[in-house]
Formats: sequence, structure tokens, C-alpha cells
Amino acid sequence: MSQPPPTGTGPAGDLRRRLGVSDAVVIGLGSMIGAGIFAALAPAARAAGSGLLLGLALAGAVAYCNATSSARLAARYPASGGTYVYGRERLGDFWGHLAGWAFVTGKTASCAAMALTAGLYAWPDRAHAVAVAAVVALTAVDYFGVRKSALVTRVIVAAVLAVLAAVVVTALASGEAAAARLDIGGDATAGGVLQAAGLLFFAFAGYARIATLGEEVRDPARTIPRAIPLALGITLAVYAAVAAAALAVLGAGTLAGAAAPLVEVVRAAGAPGLAPVVRAGAAAAALGSLLALILGVSRTTLAMARDRHLPHALAAVHPRYGVPHRAELAVGAVVAVLAATADLRGVIGFSSFGVLVYYAVANASAWTLAPAEGRPVRAVPVLGLAGCLALAFALPLPSVLTGGAVLAAGAAWYGARRLVTARRR
Repeated sequence: MSQPPPTGTGPAGDLRRRLGVSDAVVIGLGSMIGAGIFAALAPAARAAGSGLLLGLALAGAVAYCNATSSARLAARYPASGGTYVYGRERLGDFWGHLAGWAFVTGKTASCAAMALTAGLYAWPDRAHAVAVAAVVALTAVDYFGVRKSALVTRVIVAAVLAVLAAVVVTALASGEAAAARLDIGGDATAGGVLQAAGLLFFAFAGYARIATLGEEVRDPARTIPRAIPLALGITLAVYAAVAAAALAVLGAGTLAGAAAPLVEVVRAAGAPGLAPVVRAGAAAAALGSLLALILGVSRTTLAMARDRHLPHALAAVHPRYGVPHRAELAVGAVVAVLAATADLRGVIGFSSFGVLVYYAVANASAWTLAPAEGRPVRAVPVLGLAGCLALAFALPLPSVLTGGAVLAAGAAWYGARRLVTARRR
């Protein structure tokens, strides 16, 4: 949940409300249409087989429920913090803490996934080394106060859309595309489709970025509920086209085993000259996402450390650069270790688990809204909550076990902190 630097503040220190619907949609697209689609297709195809498109549709449906709940909550609480704030205000301090903990741990894994994606596309034989180098370099960039500007975000989004459009057109126009490969066969199971949806959810999670802009949009009660579904709908359409093109050319089996799936698509479609462009686009998207993610995770870490939901030492701000340098270094160190040791499917699964728990808390929070507070149709938070939990526990078993252990550690930290506070009184 990274925040752009304010262009000005009001008399009480509030961020200036300067963003309209189109601005918020572009920000949402910049958060969602990135390296996720380059990374998640192969693990999802491995899980769902020919049911990949069903998994994508299911992930999109759960994301819609989450987006709607988040939009209503963001309109009710137009402040930075997302579900860390919503859970605390609607369900109690523990649930806000758990949501924040799930976000920080899940998005830390997302950082590693983005770094590994950059490595796999840029230099497959040295993917882990490239990933670690990218983490070190971008942590240093964040440390010295450099930010990815809105213009750079727009350029990256435009470049990624152009690359994805080129992949789709090349694939579907080639003689290798076969509509029969889109048929759902016996390899698709309910469990596999659920697991694929959980893995593909990784590529949608950026729409929360819009919900955290409550202090920066004009008329948030109107703007946020419009911008989130628009951005989500555009993203789903783009992802569906890319997934269908990849399946039509490679088939589920070949797609499942591809380290850089969209490169394999253009090669199989008879356009190997396009492969370097796809590699460059994927690497640029991954590095742009990684820069924003390190920034966002470190700022959420700072906020939680200030509230003593994380060690208070992480709340330090550098006197010269004005950044939470300890939080940034801690996040960078953890991400570097993950990037050096983990596999892409593992970090995507763990990231999805954390983010799905985060949105489960958001849906439970939305359920408590009164009609006068903009409560969504009751079915939305119910289906969103059930969908988040179903997808989270359908993920690969190692991801579920590790994610559960990390959440338990977060709950234990909360309990220990409360106990120490009570004794001091």
C-alpha cells in the first residue's frame, strides 16, 4: 500500500484531494497490470490444467467482491492504511493487527516474486542472482528517497500493455493457435481450479492501491466505488486475452512447465524476434512493481511499528533522507533472502495466502457496515469472505502451512505485546 508523496497538505496535515476517477483508474491499472501476469500463468496452469480460464474467472469474481467491500470501507474511512484501519475500526484492534501483519508478510513475499520474475525473464540461468541484485539495488534507491513518479508509472503501464497486446495478436494470428486447446478436459479438477484461482489472485491484488487513496481523491464516496470496478474490469479483460492466447498456442501442459511463459508463447507462434521485447517488458514491469512494493511494505511496517504492532525500532526515520531506513533495510534483507532461496511458485503461493487473509478481514469489516454507512449488498462481503478463505486454503500445502505459521506468529506477537503493556500498568 505505497503512498505517493503529497503535492500539498491542508491546514490539519491532510493530503490534498486532487485525483478524479480517471486518475484513480490509471493508478489501479498501474498496480495490477504488471509482472503478475508474466509470473502467475505457469503455476496456475500446473494446478488447473485446461481449467485455467475457470480459475482466472473465479479469481476475478473474488477480487470483485473484495474490491467492492474495500471501496465501501475506503469511502467510509477516507484515510491511509487500508484494511489495517478497517479491521481495527470495525472488528477490533486484534483484527487490524492481523490484517496489517498479513499484508506486510504477504507483500514481502510479493517483492521476492517480482524480483524472481525479473530474473527469470532477464537471465533465466542466473535468475536468483539477478533477483538478489535487483532487491539490493532498489532497496538502495528507496533508501536515498528516490520515488517512481506518476509519469514513470504511466510509461510502464503503457509499455506492458503494448507487450501484452503484441503477445496476444502474434499468438492468435499464428498458425499454431488452436481453439481446441481452450476446451476443458479431464485434467481440470475442482481443487485444481480453486488452487489456480488462489495463485492467479496474486496478479489482481493491486486494486487495494485505489482504496488507500482516500485522503487524495476528490469526493471519495463517489470516486473510489467507481474507479475500483473499472480498473478491475479492464485488468480482467486483459488477463483473459493473454491467458487464452497462451493456452491456444502452448496448451496447458507446455504452459505449466514454462519458466518464462510469454516468451515461450511468441517463440511457439513463430516470432522469436519478439522474445527479447517480451523479456524486457516483463523485467521492466517486475522492477517497477518491486520498487513500489518495497516502498509500500516499508511504510506499512513504519505505521505498525509506530503503533507498536511491530518492534518500535523500525519506526525510525532517517534525519537526512526522510525515509524509514530501518524498516526499508529490514524489508530488503528479508526479501533478498527469499529471492536467493525460494522458488517462484512458493513465494506466489505464500503471498496469495497473506493477501487473501487481508481481504478476508476487509470483507468481514464490510459486513458490519450499516446501510447508512454505504454497506454493500449483503451477498458481496459474504461471498468475498468465503471466497478468500476457500482460495487461501486451496493453495499448495506448503504455502498454507507456512502462511498459517506466520499468522500464528503474528497473533503471538500481539498477545505478548498486550501482556507486556498490561504488566507495565
